[in-house]
Amino acid sequence: MTVKDLRDHSSKRRVLLQRLAAGASASLILRAPGASLAASPDDPARAGGKIQATPARRREGDMVYRRLGRTDLWISEISLGGSPLPDERLLYGLLDRGVNYIDTSDSYENGNAERKTGRAVKRFGRDKIHLHARFHLQGPWTEASIIASVEGSLRRLAMDDVDILGIHGVENAEHLTDDRILGAFEKLKTRGIYRFRGLTCHVNAHAVIPKAVESGLYDMVQIGYNVFDIQETEKNVQTYNDYLGESGIRKLIDLCRTRDIGVTAMKVLKIGGRRQALTADQTAGGLFPAMLKWALGNDHVASVVTEILNEEQMEQDLGAVGKSLTAAERRGLYEHVAANVRDYCHFCGACEKACPASVPTARISRSLVYLESYGKPDRAGEEYRSALGEGTSAPVCADCGACERSCPYGLPVRARTRRASALSSGTHHSTPK
Repeated sequence: MTVKDLRDHSSKRRVLLQRLAAGASASLILRAPGASLAASPDDPARAGGKIQATPARRREGDMVYRRLGRTDLWISEISLGGSPLPDERLLYGLLDRGVNYIDTSDSYENGNAERKTGRAVKRFGRDKIHLHARFHLQGPWTEASIIASVEGSLRRLAMDDVDILGIHGVENAEHLTDDRILGAFEKLKTRGIYRFRGLTCHVNAHAVIPKAVESGLYDMVQIGYNVFDIQETEKNVQTYNDYLGESGIRKLIDLCRTRDIGVTAMKVLKIGGRRQALTADQTAGGLFPAMLKWALGNDHVASVVTEILNEEQMEQDLGAVGKSLTAAERRGLYEHVAANVRDYCHFCGACEKACPASVPTARISRSLVYLESYGKPDRAGEEYRSALGEGTSAPVCADCGACERSCPYGLPVRARTRRASALSSGTHHSTPK
C-alpha cells in the first residue's frame, strides 16, 4: 500500500468502512501493537542495534508497574496528566490505589497543578510519587529563562528536585541539541535538580523522536499514541489499510526501544480529544478501558498518562490495569476508528511541509482540538495565535490543496484550517464538520 493509495478515496475505501461498520472486521486481521516484537530487516527499530527485551513489570496489590526504560523508575500503568489534575480528594484516592507517576508543567492550571502535586508529595512521601516536570520554549527563551522557569516550578512544588525534567511540546528537532537548552540542563543537573531528561512531542514526532534517540541525550519521551495508530496487518492477509493510514508511531516507539529510552503515551483516550463524546452504549461497553488496554498492549509503553476527573473515570481507567484486550473489545475499537477516522489528525506535519505558503496547518489543527474536544476555547485561541506567530492575523492560504494531497489520512485540512481561523477573533462557537 503506497502513500498514493492512502490518498485515494475510492470505492475500495467506502466498501471497507461499510464492512467494518457492519461488524465484518473479523475478515481483516489486524495485529495489535504489542502482539509481536519481531521486526523486518529494514525496520527502523533495527537501526540502533538489537531490539531490547520486553521490559519487566511487576504487580503490587491491584496496580501493575513497568520500568521506564533506562531510568529504571517503576511507574504505574495508569498515570496522571496535570492539565488538569483531579481535586485533592480524588487525587489522593488515586495515589492510594497505586498511581505513582504525575506529569506536570508550569502552564497547567496557572501553576496550581504544581502546587497541588507538591501537597500530594508532602502527604504521601517523596519516594511514593515520581514526577515529570517540564519547561516551555516560549517567547525569546534563553538558557537563563529556562533555568528561571524550572526554579519557579520547584517553588510551586515546594521541592528541591524532580525525577525527570523535560521540554514541553518539542516541535523543532534542532531544539533538542540547542546549546541554550543543553546548557540549562547541564547547570541544573550540576545542582542536583533532576535525575533524568525527557520531552513531550505533540507535532512533528517523525523528526523529533529520531533526533532524540540519535542524540543520546534524553532518557524518556512522551508521545501521542492511541487506537487511531493501528497500522499493520498480519502477513499473508490481504486487506486495505488506507482507512487507518500509516502513522508510524509504533515504529518510533520501537526506535526508542533500541536505546532503552522510556516511553509514556498521551492522548490515548483523546480520540480527537473527545473522551466525553462516546455514547452511553459505548461507555457501558468499555470502550475507554479498551483504548487503554490497546496502548498498553505495546510492551515498551511504560504508562498511559490520562486526565481522571471523577469517580467514573477513575474506575474506567484503573479497570484496564494488568489486562489484555478481548476479541470483542478489539472489534469495537476498530469499528470506532472506522467511524471517526475522518475527524482525527495525527499532527504528523506532512501538510505543513507540503504547503507552498508555509501555513502551519498541523499546529492550527491542534488548536481545534482544544476547542472542539477539550472544550477550552481560551486555550484554543492561544494555541491558534501561537501557531501563527506574533503579529500575524490569519494564515495566507492559497486553497491549492497541496496539504490534502500530502495528508496520508485524507483529512479535510483546508476545511479544518478555515474553521480554526475564527479562533483569532473568538467567534468560533460551533463545531461544524
